[in-house]
Amino acid sequence: MNQRDKLIVKYKKDLETKFGIEPDMDLLKKITIGLGPSIYNRDSGNISSSEESELDRVKEKFLVGKLNIDPDDDLDTPIRSLLEKYGRTHRTKYRAVVYYLLVKHYGKEDIYF
Repeated sequence: MNQRDKLIVKYKKDLETKFGIEPDMDLLKKITIGLGPSIYNRDSGNISSSEESELDRVKEKFLVGKLNIDPDDDLDTPIRSLLEKYGRTHRTKYRAVVYYLLVKHYGKEDIYF
């Protein structure tokens, strides 16, 4: 099993244990691949929920840039809600897991297929 596949297994486990959902593995894999080499770096592979600049980056680059969500929509509430559910004390919030949940929230799976 290569390094990316090992990470996908970790992401799947987080989705199952922390969110109680059985992920669509094809979608999870495509989102992970779309993140490129950033997943292998601890800083870029995770999201810091305490840094406003990080949350702004998720909104601007991913929600608006990738998913084509209207920037005038309330983008903060879905992000903050899922980060809260992920757990404030849980330091490792995988970017692929957060992006997966946002794609599902906005119903934008077709972007990856």
